Amino acid sequence: MTDYIKPLPKFDPVTAPFWDSLKAEKIEIQCCEDCASYVFYPRALCPHCSSRRLKWTPVSGRGRVYTLTVVHKAPGAFQADAPYVVALVDLEEGCRMMSNIVDVAPDPEAVKIGMPVEIVYEHVTEAVTLPKFRPVTR
Repeated sequence: MTDYIKPLPKFDPVTAPFWDSLKAEKIEIQCCEDCASYVFYPRALCPHCSSRRLKWTPVSGRGRVYTLTVVHKAPGAFQADAPYVVALVDLEEGCRMMSNIVDVAPDPEAVKIGMPVEIVYEHVTEAVTLPKFRPVTR
């Protein structure tokens, strides 16, 4: 791995299981055992019913682009990546994640709202793997 110069997530007891699942390339999201809602971002209470009974659950890693922007003028460490796509992805399980849509060069403008996507795992350091998404081609 090369030296990674972009910001990295900070792990804490609530978020660590999410980051551990990404490192293992088996994404897990919290699911409320009381109301059956999937929850993202990781937290201590269900935002739907306030239950503390959130269980880490494997999910498909598939979804659809809810909205997006193509970044042409990027700040600092992200300049070399421009143009790139930042999107909100609605996972099949019902929660929404913000991430990048990758594998769309040379035309990031080809990414569209509603496009089906699937997770890819970007191992950026020994300890950190980031979730990215790519268009589903099959």
